[in-house]
Amino acid sequence: MISQMWDKIEKAAKIIIDSFEKGGKLMICGNGGSAADAQHIAAELVARFKKERKALPAIALTTNTSILTAVSNDYGYDVTFKRQVEALAKKGDVLLAISTSGNAKNVLEAVKFADKIGVKTIALTGGTGGALAKIAKFSIIAPSGDTPRIQESHMVIYHTLCELIENEYAR
Repeated sequence: MISQMWDKIEKAAKIIIDSFEKGGKLMICGNGGSAADAQHIAAELVARFKKERKALPAIALTTNTSILTAVSNDYGYDVTFKRQVEALAKKGDVLLAISTSGNAKNVLEAVKFADKIGVKTIALTGGTGGALAKIAKFSIIAPSGDTPRIQESHMVIYHTLCELIENEYAR
């Protein structure tokens, strides 16, 4: 599976590394299991994956329950991630948007807004890629239509992504 997607994973790593090198950050969003994946990726980059290196600027937009519930209550769930991108992002940052179906409305809204303000967008999805693969500037699509298999593929993909990024900064 990884061999089929190696070029895409390597390109995604380069997009993120380029942003870091220019003072940018990585923001990650997703729902349910993908929310947990967002937190996992941020932890691997801020702490470490396997090697000693400097902390890297990664933020899971899924972790602040006060923000998530306030935005959902005041504006609607569809803009929970968009609102955070509006508050935190700057041109040259990267948004990694995770959705197994590619059709999560709050993820789509975040990607649309990020694109408008010059944030690079990477989709991690499955099946046909859904709407997300069509609107993100770059997409990696797990080759399955079965949610558990997509989630398992995503873990392999993002661990490989973290390793490639980490290799650029390891001592």
